[in-house]
Amino acid sequence: MNYFPIFIDLKSKNILVIGAGPVAFNKIKLLLRAKAIVNIISKEICPEVQLLLNEKKIHLLSNTFHVIYLKKIFLVISANNDIQLNKYLSKVCSERCLLLNVVDDTLKCSFIFPSIIDRSPIVVALSSGGTAPVLLRSLREKIESILPKKLGNVAKIAGQWRIVVKKCLSSFLSRRRFWEKLFKSMFVEHILNENQKKAIIILKKLLYRNNISNEIGEIILVGAGPGDSGLLTLRGLQVLQQADFVLYDHLVSKDVLDLIRRDAKLICVGKRAGLKNINQKEIITLLINLAKKGNKVVRLKGGDPFIFARGGEEIEAAKNANINFQVVPGITAAVGIAAYTGIPLTHRKYSQGIIFITGHRCIDGFTNNWSILSDPSYTIVIYMGTLKAIEISKQLISYGRLKSTPIAIIEKGTTSHQKVFISSLDNVEEKIKFATTPSLLIIGEVVKLHKKLLWFQNDIK
Repeated sequence: MNYFPIFIDLKSKNILVIGAGPVAFNKIKLLLRAKAIVNIISKEICPEVQLLLNEKKIHLLSNTFHVIYLKKIFLVISANNDIQLNKYLSKVCSERCLLLNVVDDTLKCSFIFPSIIDRSPIVVALSSGGTAPVLLRSLREKIESILPKKLGNVAKIAGQWRIVVKKCLSSFLSRRRFWEKLFKSMFVEHILNENQKKAIIILKKLLYRNNISNEIGEIILVGAGPGDSGLLTLRGLQVLQQADFVLYDHLVSKDVLDLIRRDAKLICVGKRAGLKNINQKEIITLLINLAKKGNKVVRLKGGDPFIFARGGEEIEAAKNANINFQVVPGITAAVGIAAYTGIPLTHRKYSQGIIFITGHRCIDGFTNNWSILSDPSYTIVIYMGTLKAIEISKQLISYGRLKSTPIAIIEKGTTSHQKVFISSLDNVEEKIKFATTPSLLIIGEVVKLHKKLLWFQNDIK
């Protein structure tokens, strides 16, 4: 360990910053957030620092450094390019046992600034000791993405109840178990959703009864997106990190499944054409039973849970069973896959609107819609359309769509295995036999743009 991590209280402490350029300004902003008293020494002052001086948020001591200015200083930051001055500062600060940071010169530093993730009062600090700043930035982005912005509110409310909890629970072990149960309960979720009253009810119930085993859990529908794990929403990722059980579909990619917390129990409830599958009633029963046992149950669906995913039926069942539920929308397959194939679903020249339909239903029971579907000013996106593609093409042609209307057949869209088959309505039979099930079909003049606008590396057939 090259640097020992430590959190310092800078409230009302005198900090000396030597330099007043853009780099110094970034450090000053952090110091002011920590409620430090900031003093600066500099000949040249950038506009941002000058504004802080004008507002009397910081103090200008001098335009040149002298050791007398180190009196009553808690720590020193040197943000300038004066090599000789920085060498001198390293010497005099070391002699006075003063903490010193020389920006971009770790050899002269007695401390360095970490990368900070602020969810006050929760603060996460990361450091690579100056060896890999780009890697550090990547790690910070990942941690930022899984920590809810309002996480600090959870800590604040818990802090307000610490004394009460200590009075009610005398032993350290009982208090630890209490907090562990509380932070795994709906208490956290209610605070994140700005429902503090419900959160406090759960806290009091657990504190005074010291038992939440009879608490009803929650069902959360999460859209996993079209395949690429990078398209999972931030909120979706956060929920996956909190789940006790995850019921997922076959369409959810392995990369997304890898983001689920390790101790969550995963249950595949996906359906595949031609195979024996768990039916929808059984899925709903499983969701309800798991939630009634106090679990946070995530129903993870490919794309968006409200687009041909029967999500409405599942939360309706949760409502009827008096179980709390949430819906975390996802990027639906049509939108995500179209973007990854360079096919804009609407375009002033080619398409005035979009129609989403499913392949296994558009033949039986929807015959009255063919006149609308055959309107060339609309783009048609067909989910689960591989098996019915030939029949759909014939119907569209018979109702007036041109035989030459282009069609894109996309399998495993947005993933590294994405394949795009381009054809026309009258020639779809030649191409569809190469595509796997399920694939997404996009029909319309906008398909002509895919070669020009394609940006995602894939295999075009």
